[in-house]
Amino acid sequence: MTNQERYAELVRAFLGQPGVSQDGKGFGASALKARGSIFAMLSSRGEFVVKLPAQRVDQLVAAGEGSHFDAGKGRPMKEWLALAAASSLEWAPLAAEAQEFVASRRRG
Repeated sequence: MTNQERYAELVRAFLGQPGVSQDGKGFGASALKARGSIFAMLSSRGEFVVKLPAQRVDQLVAAGEGSHFDAGKGRPMKEWLALAAASSLEWAPLAAEAQEFVASRRRG
């Protein structure tokens, strides 16, 4: 199964949940959002990307599960994990963790 197919399955599973959407234009247009903020997406390079607390991202990077996501600006983002292709981590639990993290934050 390709990353695009895996992501499409994930989207179908999450879009039925309250407060989850997939809308907008430009960066993150196909991203999953909680309370209007992106929590999971498939990057233009086909990487599965989630937003998690910086400490959690650092742990996963240190464990070899992925890298800090770079949105093409040459600067890795501390709260974003791009999952490594070789990672054995399941996408749905990571997305749920990211959804909870994003939904718990105050938008201001």
